[in-house]
Amino acid sequence: MPSITLISEAQAKAGGTFYYFGPQPECEGCKLKGVCTNLEIGSMYEITSVRGQTHDCAVNEDKVRAVEIKKVPQRASVPKKSAIEGGLITFKRQECGRPDCSNYRSCHPYALEDGGKYSIISIEKDAECLIGEKLVLVKLF
Repeated sequence: MPSITLISEAQAKAGGTFYYFGPQPECEGCKLKGVCTNLEIGSMYEITSVRGQTHDCAVNEDKVRAVEIKKVPQRASVPKKSAIEGGLITFKRQECGRPDCSNYRSCHPYALEDGGKYSIISIEKDAECLIGEKLVLVKLF
C-alpha cells in the first residue's frame, strides 16, 4: 500500500523530492491535516506518482494535489572507522567550520538529526575533508 500525502500543484511531479519539516500552524484546523502530517519529520521523500484530486490549502497559495510517495535514503559523510554497510550509526555532524568545502552539505545534511540512529545502506566513496578527517560518503536510512 503506497503512502499518500498532499503537496502543492507546482511541486506535484513524479520523481520530485522534498523534505518534510512538520506541520505549519495554519494546518491546525484543516480537515485534511492527517494526510499531510503523516510523514516522518526530517525525512526526504520521492514522489512516485501523482493523483488527480486537488484540494484547497491554507498554507499554499494554489491548490494541493494528492501524491504517492516513498521515503528515500539520505547522503552523509561519516567517519571511515564507523562506516560498516548494514550497520547502525549514531549520526553526528562534523565540526569543521568550513562551508567552502565541497563536502560541507554531506557533513551537515538538512534532515539528519544529531544523535539520531540510522542504518548505513551503502558506502559510496571516500569524502575529501579540508581539515584532514577520514570520512566516507554513505547513504543512511
